[in-house]
Amino acid sequence: MSHTVTVTRTTTTSGNTSYIVINTGYFKSIPGLLKLLELILGIICVGIISYYFDYSLVFYVALKRSYEIFFLCITVTFMIGTFLIVLACLISLGTGTIMSKTIFEVVYHLFAGILLIIAGLIVVITISDYNVNKDKYNCTLAAGIIALVNGVLYLISTFFANKSYRGI
Repeated sequence: MSHTVTVTRTTTTSGNTSYIVINTGYFKSIPGLLKLLELILGIICVGIISYYFDYSLVFYVALKRSYEIFFLCITVTFMIGTFLIVLACLISLGTGTIMSKTIFEVVYHLFAGILLIIAGLIVVITISDYNVNKDKYNCTLAAGIIALVNGVLYLISTFFANKSYRGI
């Protein structure tokens, strides 16, 4: 039985030159594109809800409109988490392949998907109960719908992360 063996040699030099390698190829994969979309949608949700949030009456609003605080906490948490994952995958050539083989991504995306869908549903359902101006109503409703879409994207990412984790 004969086998073909290919030998690849890599030459590296060390010296005073230092450079940063950016792994843009990560965004050519489906999980990379999903993470980029999740990050963009998270930024949009946080921007909308932060713009219309009334910070002057935080404690009063917390009693009446706790859905906004919950929505803001969930969207900010997973936006920052996704940003850190994307950043790690961009500045390290091995992180994207190594991290996808761990259970972390499965658990992270599963919880992000579930909690974002819950937060989006709460906003969409409860915004109609409050007497707010039409502009705030439309934008908050849009943020809730975007969070629902983002939650579905996270659940799709869970599928791909589980597939990668199991080596399928």
